[in-house]
Amino acid sequence: MMRKFNLILLLIWIALPGYSQQRPLHSLYMFDPVTLNPAYVGTHVQLSGTAIYRNQWVNFPGAPKTFTASVHSGFRKARVGTGILFGNDQIGVHSDQSVFGMYSYKIPLSQNKGGGVISFGLQAGFNLLKSDFGMTNPRDGAEIGRLTKNNWNFGTGVFFRNKDIYAGFSVPYIVHNKVLEILDEAGGTLIPAGKQQRYYYLMGGLTKKLSPQVKWMPSTLIRVQENAPLTFDINNMFILHDVVGIGLSYRLNDSVIGLFELQLNENFHVGYAYDITMSDIKLYSNGSHEIMINYRIKIPKIHTGLECPSYW
Repeated sequence: MMRKFNLILLLIWIALPGYSQQRPLHSLYMFDPVTLNPAYVGTHVQLSGTAIYRNQWVNFPGAPKTFTASVHSGFRKARVGTGILFGNDQIGVHSDQSVFGMYSYKIPLSQNKGGGVISFGLQAGFNLLKSDFGMTNPRDGAEIGRLTKNNWNFGTGVFFRNKDIYAGFSVPYIVHNKVLEILDEAGGTLIPAGKQQRYYYLMGGLTKKLSPQVKWMPSTLIRVQENAPLTFDINNMFILHDVVGIGLSYRLNDSVIGLFELQLNENFHVGYAYDITMSDIKLYSNGSHEIMINYRIKIPKIHTGLECPSYW
């Protein structure tokens, strides 16, 4: 039974759109798209650090728990961006730890065409995949113990932004690496659990001022995974007094998500999301929680004379 349970967990892990061996998908991604697109690094201009923790499918045994942390900044008068992204995903006895370095180059567009900046990005790094069968029944897991596999990969993306709209396209993982082998039901032999599938992300959004105190920020994210159906998110955020953000998202065939954002001061920005699960997993779970904290600081020697964008 434990072998079956862990096999089911791993298959769910592999099948999740944008999750696990690919980059984890968050509900608050629109406030730090570095988790989806390397071309976004340096867009905040100043040094920006973000941490996101997601506890998915609360009360579901072995459910995913994800932590990501990113640090990035603009250099050379914001024409160049560099950054690093750390990730740690855990589901049952299986985990995925990743480190990726990122680089972007930005080209300002003519003001006669509405201005804005187009950015091209690259990333490279690795995923360390682990399965610790010793965490299950010792008699079941002793024969195989812990399995590890290190997969190197790279990706690319493009991102456009001006004061009103943004849009981006990315392929964060290009190489089809093999995923960990797992113990079959009978035990004693290992079977492959599949390959890392390529993901394509297309995102876009706009900021529209409805009044001096209210901004409207609709956005969307389309995810295409090879050998899997297309999925998408539709997001609506309203920003009050440039301090508080309240919104609602819909994720196709998966969940409805409540969003909350708060700018504490010019440096700190925090966010919270609660996913109300709509799939059959809702019978066993109390939804998903996600929290985010972002810190930005302007370094005088690097960012002198440059205008840093607001959180909104």
